[in-house]
Amino acid sequence: MKWLMAVLFVVLLLLAGFQLMPSPVDAKAWQPPAPEAMSGLLAPNERLRQAELLAKGKVYGPEDTAINSEGVIFTGTQDGYIVRVYPDGQVDNWLSTGGRPLGMVFDRQGNLIVADAWKGLISITLGGDITVLSREAEGTPFRFTDDVDIAEDGRIYFTDASSRFQQPDYQLDLLEMRPHGRLMRYSPETGKTEVLLGDLHFANGVAVAPGGAYVLVNETWKYRIHRYWLQGPKAGQAEIFADNLPGFPDNLAVDEQGRFWVAFPTLRNASIDALHPRPWLKELVAKLPESLQPAPQEYGLVAAFDGDGKVITSLHDTEGKHLQEITSVNPHGGYLYFGSLHNDRIGRMSLQSALDSGGP
Repeated sequence: MKWLMAVLFVVLLLLAGFQLMPSPVDAKAWQPPAPEAMSGLLAPNERLRQAELLAKGKVYGPEDTAINSEGVIFTGTQDGYIVRVYPDGQVDNWLSTGGRPLGMVFDRQGNLIVADAWKGLISITLGGDITVLSREAEGTPFRFTDDVDIAEDGRIYFTDASSRFQQPDYQLDLLEMRPHGRLMRYSPETGKTEVLLGDLHFANGVAVAPGGAYVLVNETWKYRIHRYWLQGPKAGQAEIFADNLPGFPDNLAVDEQGRFWVAFPTLRNASIDALHPRPWLKELVAKLPESLQPAPQEYGLVAAFDGDGKVITSLHDTEGKHLQEITSVNPHGGYLYFGSLHNDRIGRMSLQSALDSGGP
């Protein structure tokens, strides 16, 4: 009996210590909208399993992709390298940024413009010279530079997902649920960075519409996409483009026909939704080891939207065995390329197959 009392005493001490330990987040209550049924054009299917797998086992965490005129795929990996995948299957480590390269796109001069989670917005010449273009805006440094796109006039649109939490702590940003994200624009002519839209709950994917009338930006934690007008009578105004999405929207891209492709690393999590209205509980959960916190479901999901925010098609891998945790989908040369934050492969599917409503 004495040993049992001693064990109970130790357990109580540990619980008391856990309660008194400060939380890494200052959580805010939020009431998520009730999720809509995944039906119609969003109904689950297995069409992602038709995708070809590139560089399988040779890359780790190819979060985004950019393809040059020779068909070489550039991608940033978990170890900070930008890797090149050649059409013949050869893979090499081109260079290390010293950070974590995420969103990337080529500019008209052939430079690779990269949103590096740690380094900021950077430009890399074909010779491998790295230049930091921007590391802060309006006096606030970037802590999680995320995605990037370039308008026809050469100006660069990019996001800082969180001005408080860095890339390894993205789940803390989710639990805190405060608007630390920003959409920004960088001018190569002036070297100036301006904030277009602030107070976003994890500003993520960004894509400029053909013609440059507006730019879309994902607000990941609130399951929605914003449209920020760049031209016309609504210039400088923002509105909701798509809302109450079935998962956490990540990177965005637009094809030549003006269709917007959205990558979803995972579906909405019922446990997270249940936590959001209870900030005190989120603060306790944030103190737990990551292994005890709500985990994302292994699932592959990509959806396409028209210019009115309506779903055109969706591609799924319901078990996430072929492609999962998809963080980017990039149209290029009649194909879609799928990246992932942690997977060991790049997916590729013909654009026509993706738009075809048939198949499993």
